[in-house]
Amino acid sequence: MTDPAEAARRTLDLTSVVKSVGLEDLYQDLHRHPELAFQEHRTAGLLAERLRTAGYAVTSRVGRTGVVGVLENGEGPVVWLRGDMDALPVAETTGLPYASTVDGVMHACGHDVHVTWLAGAAQALAATRDAWSGTLVVIGQPAEEGGGGAAAMVADGLHDRFPRPDAVFGQHVAPGPAGLYSHTPGLIMSAADDVHITVPGVGGHGSRPEATVDPVVAGAHIVTRLQTVVSREVAAAESVVLTVGEFHAGRRPNIIPPEARLALNLRTQSPKVRERVLAAIRRIVEGECLAAGCPAPAEVTMDAGYPATVNDASLDEQIAAVHREVFGAQAVFDFGPAMGSEDFSLLVPAGVPYDFWFVTSTPAEVWQAAPGDELGEKLDAVPSNHSPLFAPDLSVLVPGVQALAAAALSQFA
Repeated sequence: MTDPAEAARRTLDLTSVVKSVGLEDLYQDLHRHPELAFQEHRTAGLLAERLRTAGYAVTSRVGRTGVVGVLENGEGPVVWLRGDMDALPVAETTGLPYASTVDGVMHACGHDVHVTWLAGAAQALAATRDAWSGTLVVIGQPAEEGGGGAAAMVADGLHDRFPRPDAVFGQHVAPGPAGLYSHTPGLIMSAADDVHITVPGVGGHGSRPEATVDPVVAGAHIVTRLQTVVSREVAAAESVVLTVGEFHAGRRPNIIPPEARLALNLRTQSPKVRERVLAAIRRIVEGECLAAGCPAPAEVTMDAGYPATVNDASLDEQIAAVHREVFGAQAVFDFGPAMGSEDFSLLVPAGVPYDFWFVTSTPAEVWQAAPGDELGEKLDAVPSNHSPLFAPDLSVLVPGVQALAAAALSQFA
C-alpha cells in the first residue's frame, strides 16, 4: 500500500481533472432519466461511453445490463471500483429543476450519484495514469435494489472474465451533514432476507363466515404475533428489524377470499440470530394457521438474501487514514453498523479484502433547519435514502470522486 500522505497527494493532484469531466451535467442527466433494475440500458450506455473515451476496454451486458471497464497500466495491484446503477419505483417530490422525468420512478437511493462518482474516478485516474501503476477495473452494477444484480454479474463470469482483484472498493451516499465519511472496520451493513407467506383459507360469502376459513383473520394474527419475535425472542443487545411490508387479500368487501399473502423483510447482523428469527417466523405461521383451522399448511418461502457486509478491518483502517489526509481528520468518523443491506460483497471473489463506506450528502440548509440538537434526531428529520424527497447536495460530487480515487491510489504502485 502507498503511504496515506502520498496517496492523498496523488489524489489532490488529480482534482483539476475531476472538476473538468462534467460531473454535474452527468449527475443531473442520470437523475432526470432513472431506470429500474435490469432496465439500466441508457445509464449503462452513458457509463460505457465515458469509459471507452478514457481508454478503457469495455464489456457491456455483463449480468444483463452491467458494465465492466478495464484499464491496464503496467505492473502492480488490481483494484476494482464498483457503483450501482438502478433506481426505485418512487414518485419524486423534490421539486428539483432536474427532477425525474419518468413517472413513478426516481433515483431515491442515490445510485445516480454512485454512477457519477464511478465515472469521474475512472476518467480522472485514466487521465493521470503516469502517476500510478497497476490495473483498474470499473464495475457498473445493475439491480442492487433487491434484483440480484451482483449475483447476476458473477453468474455471467465476472470472476473469470476479468482480472482478479487485490482489493475492492465501494461507497454509498447517505443522509447527514454533507462532507463526512463514515468508516467502520468489520461489520458495516446487515444481512437482508425477504420471506413470502401464503395463508390458505376457505373462501365464501361475507354474510356466512361460519362456512369459511378466513385467511385475513389468520394473516392478521400472524402479523400481530410476529411483533413479539424481536421484543421477546432476541436479546436486547442484538440488532434486528422484522418488517411486514405486504399484506394482500381479497378484492370485494363482501367476499371472504380463499387466501392471503404476506411479505416480510428481515435485517440481522448475526448468523445465529438470523436462523433463530427465521425459525420463529415459520413456527408462528404454522401455529396461527393450525389455530385458524386452515385447510392446508401455509407456504413459506425465502428469497435469496443479501449477506452482511463485513469490511476487512485492516483495509478499512488504511482507507480511513487516506481520507483523513485528503479531507481532514474531523471529516472521518465511525457511525457503526447500519441496518441497511447491500449486495456489494457478493461481487467480491472469495478471499479478497474489500472496503465499503458512506458519504453524507444532506444540503447544509436542510440539515440546519432540521429539528433537534443531537445527530440521531436530525438524521430522523431529514430526507433519507428511499424517500421521495431524497436530494443529495451537488457539493458532494467532486469529493466523492476524490474519495473513490484515493482508495484506488492507496493500493497502486
